[in-house]
Amino acid sequence: MQRIIKLLNKYIDQIKRINNIEYIILSLMLTLGLIVRLYKINSPIADWHSFRQADTASVTRTFVDKGINIFIPKYHDVSRVQSGLPNPQGYRFVEFPLYNAIHAILVKNAPIFTLEVWGRLLSIFSALLTSFFIFLIGKKLYGKWYGLTASFFYLILPFNIYFTRTVLPEPMAIMFALASLWFFLIYTEKSKVFYLYLSSLSLSFGILIKPYVIFYGVVLVYYFYNKFGIRNLIRKKDLIISLLIILLPFIAWRIWMQHFPEGIPFWKWTFNGDGIRFRPAFWRWIFGERLGYLILGIWGLVPFIFGILSLKKKDWLLIASLIGSFLYVATFATANVRHDYYQVLVIPALCFTLASGVLTMWNGNYFNKIVCRLILILSLFLALLIGATEAREFYKINRPEIVSAGEAVDRLTAKNSLVIAAYNGDTAFLYQTKRLGWPVVELPINELIQEGAEYYASVNFNDPQTQEFMEKFDVIEKTDKYVVIKLK
Repeated sequence: MQRIIKLLNKYIDQIKRINNIEYIILSLMLTLGLIVRLYKINSPIADWHSFRQADTASVTRTFVDKGINIFIPKYHDVSRVQSGLPNPQGYRFVEFPLYNAIHAILVKNAPIFTLEVWGRLLSIFSALLTSFFIFLIGKKLYGKWYGLTASFFYLILPFNIYFTRTVLPEPMAIMFALASLWFFLIYTEKSKVFYLYLSSLSLSFGILIKPYVIFYGVVLVYYFYNKFGIRNLIRKKDLIISLLIILLPFIAWRIWMQHFPEGIPFWKWTFNGDGIRFRPAFWRWIFGERLGYLILGIWGLVPFIFGILSLKKKDWLLIASLIGSFLYVATFATANVRHDYYQVLVIPALCFTLASGVLTMWNGNYFNKIVCRLILILSLFLALLIGATEAREFYKINRPEIVSAGEAVDRLTAKNSLVIAAYNGDTAFLYQTKRLGWPVVELPINELIQEGAEYYASVNFNDPQTQEFMEKFDVIEKTDKYVVIKLK
């Protein structure tokens, strides 16, 4: 075994002597990161968290069909489910739809791929850029091998592979956040205010796309607090301008949103709607089920803990990133416990910590170096294996009948028809129909008909409402998977 380790070290030393070897390795890593994210790229939006992806893709489809209006985003759900208010225009005011606008431009001007594929490719491109910024940040702070290691984890963690190829705005928001950290790092080195403003602008875009990205601002606050102190902060004109760049666009967007209350989904529940914050279940779900099991595959905790223990005062960016990540998870406790995709925002901080742990274990002299390295290799192998075993379930389409039923509705109804795609309020089925409508029978059927509902589609024959409507109205198509009913 010792001979194998010595031979491995010999090859590693030879690789290190190659000029610009880090960029060769990074190119190979980015290629690998792209390839693994192309898995099931053509799948319909009916996989894990399809309801959230469907809502995002629905805004893009509306942009494609009716023109891009980033100030008044709309989607296919006209129900009261999201906001509790009638929403006949289908307003959708969540994040600023920059992702959707770029997505729509790609679909309209390069129709070589479907809307779904373009959405995933856009997220993948954002993830690859994020990994590049992670490399740059890591290299500048701790050297090329640290940067490569952190970037590698971002590219190959199975949990992150899936969620950075979904039709969601999170990957793009995180990309802007990491770009912000990179420009800020340059500012701390060169003290040129241009880079501070560029960092602020990048962070502003990230916050507009996904407001939770504001927690990446903890890095900026941590740095300036330690450098100037709280009293001198408010006297720095450049810092005030930077703060305005970060916050004013977001504030303006939130003010504008208030003109469309029917398009603003319920959101207060995300904080602590069920009172779970800091209860035993909170720690179990966030640090046990999600961080320990789903993301790090249990064994990834070994290098992660080494990374935490290796932190020193000079590691200000990593410390601030971890603080920001914890504040984010604790602030939006209910959302993070209920939905695993909320944790994608903390992945960069985890990757930096893992990189610290890996290099500490590989180079450290805590005990027998050979044993330590073998433990590291085994831990990483098992972490990726367990993580992949869990993440593969995300790609499964558990209800393929909603896709075939949606195609039937699209074939049988006029483009301007209003449809009830009954799926317990989940919009994934409604999205497949390409029609405006309702994801649930939220009112007596006669009232929905008065509001314009013309068709009812269901994939659940055991549903009492479906059975009732099949007897009461005209069935225009019925298979063993779905039924489409004409209501008027």
